[in-house]
Amino acid sequence: MPATPQLDPILAPLARPRRLRRTPALRALVREARWSPEQLVLPVFVREGIDEPVEIASLPGQYQHTVDSLVELAHEAVKLGIGGLILFGVPAEENKDEIGSNAWAEDCIANVALRRLREEVGDSLVVMADTCLDEFTTHGHCGPITEAGEVDNDAAVACYVKVAVSQARAGAQVIAPSGMMDGQVAALRAGLDDAGFADVPILAYAAKFASAFYGPFRDAVGCELTGDRKAYQEDPANVREALHEVELDLAEGADMVMVKPGASYLDVLAAVADMSPVPVSVYQVSGEYAMVAAAAERGWIDRERIVDEQLTSFVRAGADFILTYWAMEAASWRA
Repeated sequence: MPATPQLDPILAPLARPRRLRRTPALRALVREARWSPEQLVLPVFVREGIDEPVEIASLPGQYQHTVDSLVELAHEAVKLGIGGLILFGVPAEENKDEIGSNAWAEDCIANVALRRLREEVGDSLVVMADTCLDEFTTHGHCGPITEAGEVDNDAAVACYVKVAVSQARAGAQVIAPSGMMDGQVAALRAGLDDAGFADVPILAYAAKFASAFYGPFRDAVGCELTGDRKAYQEDPANVREALHEVELDLAEGADMVMVKPGASYLDVLAAVADMSPVPVSVYQVSGEYAMVAAAAERGWIDRERIVDEQLTSFVRAGADFILTYWAMEAASWRA
């Protein structure tokens, strides 16, 4: 057998990094990256026309809420100390049209829920609003469609401004445009300022990729997408393009930026965190949640350890806060 390599006798007493791994208390003391409940934002869905919460089959443990059950969830979130909620509205089919006009109606399901949330929880947690049209259009795209079958960038942006202003009026504390249209952040900033909402920040979905991990989300919002979004969301292969998009959103006035999805894009997240002068978030999306939930349900993995490891990896890569469907459960582990 080959001889066991020997350390230099002078260095041997020093080369013992395992000393700091011997006990849970030591490991916790020297841990380099850690997450806390106030860094977590829970995506939530409020659905028009239901009398009780409906579990989302592809997102076990997550629900389409009534306004009342959503308010109950928000109070629970406050008790657990999570940082915020981001709201997605699910309108009735009769309230969808080709341009998604119900999205900026004062009485649309999302705006009704925003008002109730702010009345009930005030500033106890950050209430964010997803600012897009896909849930409200009949075709499932993020803006009006041209005769050539493409999303009309400028028409979509004009609609987003109407949506953002209506959400700010309803009480949204953060506007989060997710449509990936060129110029959307600048237009939203101008529109919010003109409407008297200069203090409402914008969380830009700046590096949002055309990912296969979004499938369960489309179930959650009842979105029957025609075609795909590859013409306006980013190519999963491109890092430089993603950084350029972030630079553009920052130049247009984004107050925070996001990388979406999370686990498969840690390299992008780290690069964005290195160059961004504003807070950076990451969205651990529906497909990421569903895979862990399904494997844990079968006993193949330890759910709590996997989720903790994933959340830690996001912080290690540079995320300041994390949008995750695990927010409530993970926060309960710290209670």
